[in-house]
Amino acid sequence: MINNPRVEVCFTPNLFPLHIEDFQVVVVIDVLRATSAICTAFHYGIKKIIPVSTLEEAIDYRDKGYHVAAERKGEIVSGFDYGNSPFTYMNNNLKGETLVLTTTNGTKAINAAKNVEHLLIGSLINLDAICNYLIKLNKNVLLLGSGWQNKFCLEDSICAGAIAEQLILSRCFISENDSSIAAKYLYLSAKDNYFGYLKASSHRKRLKKLNLNRDIKYCLTPNQTNVVPIREDNYLISEP
Repeated sequence: MINNPRVEVCFTPNLFPLHIEDFQVVVVIDVLRATSAICTAFHYGIKKIIPVSTLEEAIDYRDKGYHVAAERKGEIVSGFDYGNSPFTYMNNNLKGETLVLTTTNGTKAINAAKNVEHLLIGSLINLDAICNYLIKLNKNVLLLGSGWQNKFCLEDSICAGAIAEQLILSRCFISENDSSIAAKYLYLSAKDNYFGYLKASSHRKRLKKLNLNRDIKYCLTPNQTNVVPIREDNYLISEP
């Protein structure tokens, strides 16, 4: 008898070391907004993204002539041309180019998981695409929420629940831990109105104060792209 692979959820990066030995695939999720911006950038033709954790690394790449995007606490860092709003990348300005990206939470989570066999980028905007890709891989999957400064984040957990639910309903995956059950029920509670459900969430409030409601609505709208960003060496590239 062939055992189906498992899908589980890790709500924050600081819990990731407790899971790493059991999973060949990690999907990093930062709905508001890093992984949504990454998917959008690839949809509009960026060739590669280099995720870095610190501003010092970003400055070093900038000084070498790279295109660099830097965000902290929802705002573009002074001295950089780009942040992590998906709307920044909805044009051909960076088509075929390499972008270096650092964000408050998302790129740190990506680099925390950089040594796994398969590292993928997930969001609501590529929900079906990421699920189809995972079904084809047919390996144990950990859904890693980027959180907010290593704390629980509601929208990332809802997205993880959406992915887990699709994989379990496909009958290609099983789940054994309470984390997936909790994420699943958060998703089922929110799926008919993500925007309304997340009205009181802490990160939505932060972005709303920065007049980023348009970003929020976009990032909470499922299935706007079929791209699946994957890690290859130190880069992110896109499948297909």
